[in-house]
Amino acid sequence: MLGECGMKERDKQVLKKRSFALCKEMVVDELLIQFLQAENILTDSMAESILAKDTSQKRSSYLLSILPKRGPKAFRSFCTALRETEQNHLYELLTSYGEIERCVESRFPLPVQECPVPAKRPRSNESMEMCLDADCPVTTALQPCTPEFYDIHCQQAYRMQSSPRGLALVLSNVTFDPTASEFDTRRGGEVDEEVLRRLFMELDFRVFIYRDLTAQAMRDRIEQFSQRAEHRELDCCTVCLLSHGKEGGVYGTDGQLLELDWVFEAFDNARCPQLQNKPKMFFIQACRGEEMDSGVDQSDGAERTQSPGCEQRDAGRDEESERENREREERERERHRIKLPQRSDMICGFATLKGTAAMRNTKKGSWYIQELNTAVRQKARDTHLSDILVQVNGRIKEREGYAPGSAHHRCKEMSEFTSSLCKDLFLFPKYYAPN
Repeated sequence: MLGECGMKERDKQVLKKRSFALCKEMVVDELLIQFLQAENILTDSMAESILAKDTSQKRSSYLLSILPKRGPKAFRSFCTALRETEQNHLYELLTSYGEIERCVESRFPLPVQECPVPAKRPRSNESMEMCLDADCPVTTALQPCTPEFYDIHCQQAYRMQSSPRGLALVLSNVTFDPTASEFDTRRGGEVDEEVLRRLFMELDFRVFIYRDLTAQAMRDRIEQFSQRAEHRELDCCTVCLLSHGKEGGVYGTDGQLLELDWVFEAFDNARCPQLQNKPKMFFIQACRGEEMDSGVDQSDGAERTQSPGCEQRDAGRDEESERENREREERERERHRIKLPQRSDMICGFATLKGTAAMRNTKKGSWYIQELNTAVRQKARDTHLSDILVQVNGRIKEREGYAPGSAHHRCKEMSEFTSSLCKDLFLFPKYYAPN
């Protein structure tokens, strides 16, 4: 039996001495667990128990407690799993400490072909993604927030202490219906999905990913997501739309347009009261719309002043005077009720400016998602999201296409963002204030 023959003592010591770093930085997700199951290191019940833990740190700690009992192959398989899930810094941390062979054959190699796919003729005004192969930043570990930083900045920031922090929705269209649209496959788009999944899981979000949806199916998923009851107990949410697009919308796999203004409306203060006064993050590419704002009553907030209708009533008051008193109390409550704008507390990052193309590496994903991932991992520990997106803009500004012999060689891109945030939005990664 596997359990009768434990891990080598040398390997146990490596895990023990590196356990702090592993618990702090490792992402234990479905992909890593599936790899260990395929290697017969974990049973189905063990996998379910690990993934049932509600924070990444708890999943990591539980996995590390199981591994030493799972046989002499467990350490090598665990190292390989880290490498296969692109946690190379942790792979190096373990293999450089011990004497295990450094060359572990990859079971899931990345594609090696990097040449761009010839694009079909785009629709008019469409923001087409070009397939380019420029160098991209290497994924780094998510840097944790310190208790000292949290204590100094939490008062002027949005509350960010729930676990999970919030829900994350990623809608990614990679393959389009050739009978209904003129769009090419977005090669590299699947890499963006994985990058965002890992990033938001490390930030302690519960992530929902759906691929290759028609415009109507995208609407349905967004509507279902915006109405999830969990939003009421969590501190924020994020929505990522990855697809071909044009000004004002993104396309479904059927070539139909999903209007971005409809997406924002699905999360506004009237239609999504469970997220009122909470930050809502969007990462998409398109323009925005404007509308007259008549205001919306806050459904769940405290009133500005105490209602005057708390005095005891005089005995023997007639029915007419009681009715007048109720009407007067209602008018007074209405006068003091807090109102919110139709839309607030949102921040939206766009991969590119109006009317221009977004660049995508066919092997490593889009420029914007690459830079967003790197900036959040490096800066979220002590930088609020607006400033992070400024830094993303700066990094995108410096990038340049590399596609010799094509019209897109040395092409450029410029990202931007809009914000109606009313406080600093710090993600406070991996920090939870004591009760």
